[in-house]
Amino acid sequence: QVQLVESGGGLVQAGGSLRLSCAASGRTFSTYAMGWFRQAPGKEREFVAAVSWRVDNTYYTDSVKGRFTVSRDNAKNTVYLQMNSLKPDDTAAYYCAAGVSTPQAMRAMIGVQYWGQGTQVTVSS
Repeated sequence: QVQLVESGGGLVQAGGSLRLSCAASGRTFSTYAMGWFRQAPGKEREFVAAVSWRVDNTYYTDSVKGRFTVSRDNAKNTVYLQMNSLKPDDTAAYYCAAGVSTPQAMRAMIGVQYWGQGTQVTVSS
């Protein structure tokens, strides 16, 4: 069993930065791929980024490439999402996810077993 708790969301102006964190409990954290998804009001949840458990493979949705960076620290059981050059379209609730998967498969939510409760990111224009 893995429990995920996100933090770091907030209100930021367009062009600003935020870093989200997701703290995981459970002894098997280091064996799971970790991902970030987001959901805006009235829209479906969508994939943002993911990192493999070995930290040798990352994958991003096209709209955040070059602006967002996913990383993890297995010693701290934490995964991060550094978000730079934020845009109003990035406004959403951001969710952390974990599972026996690959970053590419996580894009389709394949293998996702655990979800966090979400943290709100609001980007003002």
